[in-house]
Amino acid sequence: MSEQIETIVIGGGQAGLAVGYHLHRNGLPFLILDENPRIGDVWRNRWDSLRLFTPAAYSGLPGMPFPGPRSAYPTKDETAAYFEAYAERFGLPVRTGVKVDRLSDTGDGFVVTAGDARLLADNVVVATGAYQHPLVPSFSTQLDNAIVQLHSTEYHNPDQLREGGVLVVGAGNSGAEIALDMASHHEVWLSGPDTGQEPTRAGTIPDRLLTPILWLAATRLTVGTAPGRKLRDRFIDPPRGIPLGRVRRKDIIAAGIERVPRTIGVMNGNPVLEDGSVLEVSNVIWCTGFTHDYGWIAPPIAIDKGFPIHNRGIVESRPGLYFIGLRFLYSLSSALLGGVGRDAEYIVDHIVATRQGRSDMTRAGPVGTGPPGFT
Repeated sequence: MSEQIETIVIGGGQAGLAVGYHLHRNGLPFLILDENPRIGDVWRNRWDSLRLFTPAAYSGLPGMPFPGPRSAYPTKDETAAYFEAYAERFGLPVRTGVKVDRLSDTGDGFVVTAGDARLLADNVVVATGAYQHPLVPSFSTQLDNAIVQLHSTEYHNPDQLREGGVLVVGAGNSGAEIALDMASHHEVWLSGPDTGQEPTRAGTIPDRLLTPILWLAATRLTVGTAPGRKLRDRFIDPPRGIPLGRVRRKDIIAAGIERVPRTIGVMNGNPVLEDGSVLEVSNVIWCTGFTHDYGWIAPPIAIDKGFPIHNRGIVESRPGLYFIGLRFLYSLSSALLGGVGRDAEYIVDHIVATRQGRSDMTRAGPVGTGPPGFT
């Protein structure tokens, strides 16, 4: 049996909740689907010491500021709790424990298949975000079976690791923070190019003065500007990490973590670095990012540099289909809690305008040789 819902939002993280807020605000019927058992699990299940990379003042979703001191960096559990409170406050219809298997475009709308459930929709907003499928190099399978391997999504704390050295592959924010998390328990090597660091230490007075300027740049440098497009290309082609936020280079040195070149392969079961050296370690943590998978969408959507082709999240070649939460969907802030609301509002405004257009055409009667409502 099929269920008809005007707009389905796939994903109950910050992007999906922000879209839900604006749909609710416009009085439109919708449903948010999330594969996790509980709202906020996407954050709740990350490593224990994780905090947001932006202070609370810049981490609120539309209509509800993040609670607590504005200059504090919220923990992952505080973020998860905020998501739950947000959905409850605005009465957002989130159906948890629902994993979408397929999205099909019928020409007249969409069919969302999730297990035995079949949902029909006029609009679908894919809000699965910028971090979908963990990316691990293919040569990881050649590592000695005795080496513990975890992706950053699987790492929680040092108790998961074997005694002995740890190689952290990927030196962006996640890699640097996880390396520091383990440094007092293990000998740690941090592999990968230096991504740079923000000019001030998080939480300091200079940082509080500089953050508004950085945030302004993150929101104003959009794909509609030449500098914004240049910045987008710098971060997504090829993908690279943003400058370190809370972690400083000198923190890495002080913790006794050794910086080493890229990890490029395996020799005799051990990881090989770009300079040819071989590391004998007991653990490898892959902080190598994520990849997108849109194979569950039929017919296949057009892709460029790993991302759907869109205009501010609107797939013009597939009316009714939208994407949100992607890196640089419109600006650097698009994948951040405090920046996703603008993208959500733009997409929902488009849904409202399209809906109004259909309604106007229906009232106007036949157009050309088509039936009432023909577009």
